[in-house]
Amino acid sequence: MPEKHTMTHLIGNTPLVYLRQVSEQTGCSIYGKAEFMNPGGSVKDRTALGIIQAAEANGELQPGGVIVEGTAGNTGIGLTILANAMGYQSVVVMPQSQSEEKIERLDILGAELILVADHEYSSPNHYIHMAEQIANGRKKSEPHGAIWARQFDNPANRAIHRTTTGPEIWEQTDGTVDGFVCAVGTGGTLAGVADALRERNPDVKIAIADPAGSALYNYFKNNTLEKSPGRSITEGIGVSFLPGNIHDTTLDMAYRIEDEVALPILFDLLLNEGLLLGGSAGINIAGAVEMAKEMGPGHTIVTVLCDGGERYKSKLFNPNFLYKNKLPVPDSTIGRLSS
Repeated sequence: MPEKHTMTHLIGNTPLVYLRQVSEQTGCSIYGKAEFMNPGGSVKDRTALGIIQAAEANGELQPGGVIVEGTAGNTGIGLTILANAMGYQSVVVMPQSQSEEKIERLDILGAELILVADHEYSSPNHYIHMAEQIANGRKKSEPHGAIWARQFDNPANRAIHRTTTGPEIWEQTDGTVDGFVCAVGTGGTLAGVADALRERNPDVKIAIADPAGSALYNYFKNNTLEKSPGRSITEGIGVSFLPGNIHDTTLDMAYRIEDEVALPILFDLLLNEGLLLGGSAGINIAGAVEMAKEMGPGHTIVTVLCDGGERYKSKLFNPNFLYKNKLPVPDSTIGRLSS
């Protein structure tokens, strides 16, 4: 009889993709972890699975219970597909500025979607704080209880990357990985992979690629939580506070990446390597290029291809949107059906 795999078995063990152009450009071997191949389409499927399994193990999440989370979209998608598969309900609190494709996906999946206005993290109306408030209310009213997933500070987020993503990278590179770099949304991926790789080789270099307008570049470079100049159209990465997941993580390098640098990388990857990726992957690959320049030729560097570009068609691959934001516009063969 074949094994009875369920949705949870489809998460993880994603391929490591050789990124030819940037590797040839730098003289390093640069690879991307193809997290867009998870069933929910992003690296956040791992986060969702880790949070749910931990909540089940400690008795916090009961059958039929409700999972509430504040998210830029991908964690909400991961939590919702798993909630559907595992007998829970999901409530997703999301900034209304996020891509219409992610909003539509959550609607199709059946999440209870609560769209809120954009606010600074210091405001009680910030989507993360709103999710906590809603979860506290649902705990009192739901017959099977409710939890707040709190992905930014939940140790289960970091732990699942320490036990799955990091070891996978080590094995897929035959232990030759010299450096790992990625952007931070919640910090779970960067911190968890750093833990796993450093356990196996303390000399592996760890770096952050941070978009414009985020405070983490300055935190790791200058020890101050001050936003860097500019802004980014990328979603789900770059924050103005220090997530609990990375509060004790030390980094070897930090890079501030402009959209003007990341977007052409995405367009080139699509046209020349067939990879349709989201904005965070562009930031990550640009970070890997900077890391390769700093470390020098001959090194093996890994980053994360967080999600696919199809959920950002209305932004990343929409020439009108890019023109309005004074950003690089792709080749005329890309995004010609966007409006």
